[in-house]
Amino acid sequence: PVWWEQLLRQEGKYPMRSDMALWKEHRDTRHLPYGPFTEEGERWYRLRQVLNKRLLKPSEAVLYADAIGEVVSDLMVRLQDERSRSPSGVLVGDVANLLYRFALEGISYILFETRIGCLKQQVPAETQHFIDSINLMFKNSIFATVLPRWSRKVLPFWDRYLDSWDTIFAFGKNLIDRKMKELEGQVEGGKEVSGYLTYLLGTGPISLTPCCALLPQTSNTLSWALYHLSRDPGIQETLYQELKAVVPANRFPGAEDIPKMPMLRAVIKETLRVYPVVPTNARVFYEKDIVIGDYLFPKNTLFVLAHYAMSHDETYFPEPERFLPQRWLRGYGSPHHPFSSIPFGYGVRACVGRRIAELEMHLALARIIQAFEVRPDPRGVEVTSVSRIVLVADKPINLEFIARPGTP
Repeated sequence: PVWWEQLLRQEGKYPMRSDMALWKEHRDTRHLPYGPFTEEGERWYRLRQVLNKRLLKPSEAVLYADAIGEVVSDLMVRLQDERSRSPSGVLVGDVANLLYRFALEGISYILFETRIGCLKQQVPAETQHFIDSINLMFKNSIFATVLPRWSRKVLPFWDRYLDSWDTIFAFGKNLIDRKMKELEGQVEGGKEVSGYLTYLLGTGPISLTPCCALLPQTSNTLSWALYHLSRDPGIQETLYQELKAVVPANRFPGAEDIPKMPMLRAVIKETLRVYPVVPTNARVFYEKDIVIGDYLFPKNTLFVLAHYAMSHDETYFPEPERFLPQRWLRGYGSPHHPFSSIPFGYGVRACVGRRIAELEMHLALARIIQAFEVRPDPRGVEVTSVSRIVLVADKPINLEFIARPGTP
């Protein structure tokens, strides 16, 4: 982590990640702007400055707490429905799928200021098509990356990859067009307009980062957190007692409660340590040579940052494979190096959706643990992680949710 720190602190004003060639190729083929996730250099910097003002400041992220709370309430309804339909009345199959739809609904509500129905019992057809397209984009991008270019004319993966992105962009454009008409009507009626999308549209022509770039952070992390809490009743009980001490029995957890719950925050931090959503990241220093330790690296050197390996290094995290949220609590052992686990990245190129993702994860986990005792799959199925561009479970995570008495 010492070398990582030296490396990242030399990024400069325009840090460059490894080339997002496949994503850029779709934009080039369809004559679309890159947007903040694929853009580089000064153009990226201008886009990012606009986004930072409304996403990265904690005070701004809290403004979305009501919207996230509304979506969390819908998640709880769907969770109740899923468990009641199971033969045992308590088992929920493929928790990650439900949490994926929760994350998509939440980020869409914030970005597009519109509910798209991901958590309805009957998901609208256009929304389901959108969800399927995000999954297919990631799936086909693997084939499009490893197969030679000549195979695109004889195999279907490249066309499927392009079609999936086309659907994602068309869905977003449709929502933006609807919002534009709504805003025009409000302005003509003399009403004051506000909101994240409204703010972006008011800054000029800007390409929105697709929702799919932010989804794994929330859905995967929550799935793994619940999986481990179900397998460690002691940690789950500690978290539940913390919740009871901070949140009165007659109301739900809110954004104002999160700073008072160190164990809640520790559970999310530990989950992100054990399962960093992006197991590797990269930087390229095009402008200058850099020095790390006693070594000089010429410009144009590609550095791959192995987040998974670093956060599992026993030098910095004793018993690295164990799920131990208490290691993040004050007074527990020796403090870890601040660069030994950086799941959201570092510096000006850190994850732009971090504040929203953290708020979603904290509120959803607090609400679930307040309402349910979570138990593991009674069949004893063990789940491990595999890398599919992002880190995912190798099989569905199935959990039992036992209702707690007196839940508001």
